Amino acid sequence: MISFIKQYWRIIALFTLTCIAILSLLPAENLPKVRGVDKTHHFLAYVALAFPVALRQPKYWQAIIVSFFVISGIIEIVQPYVNRHGEWLDLLANGLGLLTGTLIALFFNKHRKRYKQRSG
Repeated sequence: MISFIKQYWRIIALFTLTCIAILSLLPAENLPKVRGVDKTHHFLAYVALAFPVALRQPKYWQAIIVSFFVISGIIEIVQPYVNRHGEWLDLLANGLGLLTGTLIALFFNKHRKRYKQRSG
């Protein structure tokens, strides 16, 4: 699974970013009813966005992660113009999600290298 994510990281990240943008900019009355806390949804979406990029670590991957944060800020600014509410706490949840997704990927990379060294 990890090798699949590393191979298709661009497609996974672009698909995730597209889903985030669409769901974030749809008018509130058109959103599907999903149970749970809004901030949790923000957090998990951005974990999923950062993970494949940080796992693969292409050239300038840190800049890509920062650009995701900038895009999330732009989305929060635009939301009031599409019948939504932009919130600072949403931006915080997005940033924490990006950080967490990055840290999880770095953990996977570190321990995968260790496992390869021991077994090979």
